[in-house]
Amino acid sequence: MKYDRQALIDLIREGALKFGEFTLASGKQASYYLDCRHVTLDSRGAKLIAAGMLEQIADDMPPLVGGMAIGADPITAAILTLAGIENRPLRGIMVRKEAKQHGTGKFVEGPFEPGEEVVIVEDVVTTGGSSLLAIERCEAVGLKVRRVLAIVDRLEGGREAFAARGYELTPLLTIEDFGIAAPAAQ
Repeated sequence: MKYDRQALIDLIREGALKFGEFTLASGKQASYYLDCRHVTLDSRGAKLIAAGMLEQIADDMPPLVGGMAIGADPITAAILTLAGIENRPLRGIMVRKEAKQHGTGKFVEGPFEPGEEVVIVEDVVTTGGSSLLAIERCEAVGLKVRRVLAIVDRLEGGREAFAARGYELTPLLTIEDFGIAAPAAQ
């Protein structure tokens, strides 16, 4: 399936982009909020995101994709579903914020073996903190993180935080795609 960038922009504008005063997960204050659950949990959005992210990794398909629960879970599921439809071998992982208090008590769940490569997926990147924690947890169980994919980069330092740790961030979109200027460097 071909990725339709403009359709994703339109869908995010329709329901995920909100204006007002918000506190982000990073603790930063913002005049807009991207609630990408309105897109990742919509059949049209899931298909567009999966197509875009699969297009990003198609030439060098990793064995695994996944990210921090709960935001990355629908993205991972959409990518796996589309990969399955296209007969591409791919498995997923989920990274927990807290280890399970029962069963195996794992932070990272899924069908993986230490030494395998994974691409981390994320909905919105601000500072990169959530995905950096996912990277740490994946590396702690022996996974090799190849790169990070995001739906939207807010252009507020996430890319630089990943680069400082040796990881590339590839967003499908940036906040500038919605006519919002990137914040001035501080």
